[in-house]
Amino acid sequence: MAGRDEAPHFLETSMNPSFPAAPVVERAAEPTDANIRELVYGFYDRVRADPLLGPVFEATLAGRWDDHLPKMCTFWASLVLGAKQYRGNVQQAHQPLEGVEPEHFSRWLYLFLDTVESRYQPAAAVRFMEPALRIAQSLQLSRFGWDYQIPAEQQALLDRVAPKRPRDDGDDHAARPRGEPFPTRIIGRGRDEGPDEGRDE
Repeated sequence: MAGRDEAPHFLETSMNPSFPAAPVVERAAEPTDANIRELVYGFYDRVRADPLLGPVFEATLAGRWDDHLPKMCTFWASLVLGAKQYRGNVQQAHQPLEGVEPEHFSRWLYLFLDTVESRYQPAAAVRFMEPALRIAQSLQLSRFGWDYQIPAEQQALLDRVAPKRPRDDGDDHAARPRGEPFPTRIIGRGRDEGPDEGRDE
């Protein structure tokens, strides 16, 4: 069984808030539908027990966890495995949440990355970590305004997980319209889709 001391240590002790350690399991070399399900259910067990995140999620999902968790399995399988089965809209699903502040996003990220790191070997872990960080940043910009400054601790995580790559003349980052700041497309309604598409979240 792989030990936690072999993990990639994306979460430095100085950046890592205090929460109970993830259960020690054998870390997978490749994501599969089965271990993604274990990741999702294990992560949300930790979310529900967390004193900061638990009340926010419970206020929204009380009585609906059995519906929500399979959707999250489909979401991550779509992102990581390319299954293309998820049809919800991430931005739309998160906008109505009450009481969500930047510290909730930071806490969610630390807890998610720690759970991923405990369950996957480094190359596989990054396949979850990079989109999670970029989606969280995009959700915050959408929620708090495009002039919102991403918290330093989140930017530090992104810089560790996905260091900036050199740009060449063909890089589309500079031409990306305001409101689409990151290369990872968020699953859901695209700019060319009608207003009623992607709403089965």
